[in-house]
Amino acid sequence: MDFRTRLSDIIEEKREKLIQVSDKIWSYAETGFEEFQSAELLCKTLEEEGFSVEKGIADIETAFIGSYGSGKPVIAFLGEFDALTGLSQNGGATQPAPEKAGGNGHGCGHNLLGTGSLAAAIALRTYMIENNLEGTVRYYGCTGEEIGGGKTFMARAGVFDDVDFALTWHPGTTNNIWSARTLACYEVYFKFKGKSSHAAATPHLGRSALDGVELMNIGVNYLREHIIPEARVHYAITNTGGLSPNVVQAEAEVLYFVRAPRVSQTEEVYQRVCDIARGAALMTGTEVEIDLASALSNVIPNTTLEEVMYENFVELGVPEHNEEELEFAQKIRATLAEADKKFEVEKNRALAGKDMADLINPFSPDEFMAGSTDVGDVSWIVPTAQCMTACEPLGTPLHTWQIVATGTTSLAHKGMLHAGKIMAATAVDVLQQPELIEKAKAELVERRNGEEYVCPLPPEVKEYKVRI
Repeated sequence: MDFRTRLSDIIEEKREKLIQVSDKIWSYAETGFEEFQSAELLCKTLEEEGFSVEKGIADIETAFIGSYGSGKPVIAFLGEFDALTGLSQNGGATQPAPEKAGGNGHGCGHNLLGTGSLAAAIALRTYMIENNLEGTVRYYGCTGEEIGGGKTFMARAGVFDDVDFALTWHPGTTNNIWSARTLACYEVYFKFKGKSSHAAATPHLGRSALDGVELMNIGVNYLREHIIPEARVHYAITNTGGLSPNVVQAEAEVLYFVRAPRVSQTEEVYQRVCDIARGAALMTGTEVEIDLASALSNVIPNTTLEEVMYENFVELGVPEHNEEELEFAQKIRATLAEADKKFEVEKNRALAGKDMADLINPFSPDEFMAGSTDVGDVSWIVPTAQCMTACEPLGTPLHTWQIVATGTTSLAHKGMLHAGKIMAATAVDVLQQPELIEKAKAELVERRNGEEYVCPLPPEVKEYKVRI
């Protein structure tokens, strides 16, 4: 029996169990570093499937590693399971219908992501036992991808240092290898402290922290013209200092994301943003505290592994979709802005005119994506490959109610299980051609261009502090 067929059969045998895990994580909808129920469910499932589990990795309560086997090679499957705030939605709905007003929701499909990687780990373990293959299979429970960058903390703790190659995926609207360079990112809080006073009777005695925030934001907006075009700087005011206009705000806070193609470039832009913050404090007679909460490195793609993954993707094909799923996809697409639908179709011309992605996009290595992920820190340490499978209707933007609504449907489940098959098949293919591991490692060294991995988190940042 062909190894791809056997791996697919193993995952199909576990289909209902895996779908239940995904749907439970979807219902928990826990945000980063607080995924207690989700982590516990994944750990329990790993133990049921013959893995030993180590919890509390890198001193993070919701980070863990499930392991089977011993010795080399060490294969890592990366799983995420955090949700987003404010995106509560009923599963299967085709119009906005929050389950809980202001509640959380899996608007990036990480319930699927974590379970798809779990499927791959389970399938690989079973196949290795059946075929007496040596090596170690690990499932990495990676907390807080959306905020805080859990993998960066895990990377700093050295938990990926002995891994030979890593595989992961992401739910999407197309079927393709995700070969993309991303942006490094710093997550920084700027906390302004002033002096309260009566805004009408004695305003001259007050020093407005909110003025400091506003002047900082203005200064940064003027900075945009004078940084490299690939850089991104965006912010959210997380504390306006109160609800009373007649009180001079004694405190205010703004959260910034500073991004650039490499950590060194991100650091340069970050220092300029810090200078603007200090200038705003000087102008307003306030003080500013700068709190670097987290930092992520850019992703380094690995063509060696990606070519193997693409070949297995092509061999496995794509799932078929029934009329009910296509009808659901049409209804979701009807809720999308024309700009979203047009952008996605133009980006994926091979799929133009189709409501569901039933083709595999041609392999296009080493593209650029103006986003960030803590997979980047793993990719600096170990050769890493990623794929994307169609779990949502074409054109659906991430971080939306439509993604949450789709997350419990058979459409999403099919994409999730298929991703598990692709990753497991890729792992077996590489196991059978050990020279590929050395080739992938040599490629990583070349792409680092003389640089070694340096964790962008300063030593004083011991943990990510949940502020939401």
